[in-house]
Amino acid sequence: MSAYPRVQFLTSAGSPGGFGDDHGAEVAVAGRSNCGKSSAINTLVGRHGLARSSRTPGRTQLLNFFELDPGRRLVDLPGYGYARAPAAVQQQWGRLVEAYFQQRQSLAGLLLVVDSRRGIGDTDRVMLDYADARGLPVHVLLTKVDKLTRNEARVAVRRAGVELAGRATVQPFSAVTGEGGDAARAVLEALLARRLLRDRT
Repeated sequence: MSAYPRVQFLTSAGSPGGFGDDHGAEVAVAGRSNCGKSSAINTLVGRHGLARSSRTPGRTQLLNFFELDPGRRLVDLPGYGYARAPAAVQQQWGRLVEAYFQQRQSLAGLLLVVDSRRGIGDTDRVMLDYADARGLPVHVLLTKVDKLTRNEARVAVRRAGVELAGRATVQPFSAVTGEGGDAARAVLEALLARRLLRDRT
């Protein structure tokens, strides 16, 4: 059963004019191409196939908005860091995402998806900078821990914590086994609730 039985796709935006309703609260999900972002989103909402990976990494340059329930949204940012993507595509992505972080008043926080086998990269740090500029909380999902031994997973989490140096919280996550799904969902709920509570005060 879906954790969000009313979840639905709202819109894809290729420019700031297409972002849509800015009321309520939303959490953005970002990550490098092939980090497991789409699978993480599907696991979070409990809906197989809701978020779909591009067949050509680095080509999908749209922001995809999903409504979890009225007034609460999840926003799938385009994957980044694909070295073979044309420079113009990478620049377009940068401008669009920067505009999103600058303009969205409903943005409550960022879920940053990182392949546990690769660790935090330079482009991930750019996302952290965007969040820092807005004072937004960040939670890192270290994905694909099912491909690591338990000790390797612990080392990956510890290393990420050191690298993040307090800029974000971090946890292990696997879309294959479901490990970390409940914990990540609890963080998502807390971020959304925090933003909605601020609106009421």
